[in-house]
Amino acid sequence: MSGIDHLIQSDRQFRLQLTSYLSDLVLERRLNLLREVLSRRTRYITVVLEDLYQPQNASAALRSCECLGIQDVHIIENRNSFNVNPEVDMGASKWLTIKKYSGNKSITQEALQTLRSSGYRIVATSPHSLGCSIRDFDTEKGKFAILFGTELSGLSEEAMSLSEEFITIPMYGFTESYNISVSVAITLYELVHRAKANPAYPLSEYEKEVVLLDWLRKSVKNCHIVEKRFVAEYNKLH
Repeated sequence: MSGIDHLIQSDRQFRLQLTSYLSDLVLERRLNLLREVLSRRTRYITVVLEDLYQPQNASAALRSCECLGIQDVHIIENRNSFNVNPEVDMGASKWLTIKKYSGNKSITQEALQTLRSSGYRIVATSPHSLGCSIRDFDTEKGKFAILFGTELSGLSEEAMSLSEEFITIPMYGFTESYNISVSVAITLYELVHRAKANPAYPLSEYEKEVVLLDWLRKSVKNCHIVEKRFVAEYNKLH
């Protein structure tokens, strides 16, 4: 973590002043749009993508998450690296908080334990009749992480065994499953619509501050140069 990133996380005064400084460098309509989108963002629902290997599917999944207001996406890389196709992603990943897990054999367990310790219900998607339909899933019991698996075989046995709840998407044809990116879109569209009624759905004020600053840093041209100038001025005053 860089020095400025540490200050952003640990010093609220620094964070708010940097936000104000960068806000003056974007058009007012741009700033209003950032705030408007931010008001609809959530961490009440988060998405976990395990071992996706086709860039077009990975990118389409991220695009659906961004369009539907999901802020955090957790990427588990067991056997496959997660790669984005810019032509499909259309810049969606720029506005998401993406957390990657890779590097050891128990990475799925590590990722899901991290989410569980943060209060998330672990919910696996499956084309088989292991659980309830997305139409019947209870969105009111508390925040939840929805797991989606690889294109060919779905979620790993480890992910399934560590999951607490299971959901399915209704299907009426011969084919056993939807394309993974379609599954993400259908599932989120249904659950986001109902979860919005929960008072815990929006981001907290602290989360909004941090995400807005992140978006501003990505919106200001040559932001690293601008930030150096700000830090120098800030240090003189403090």
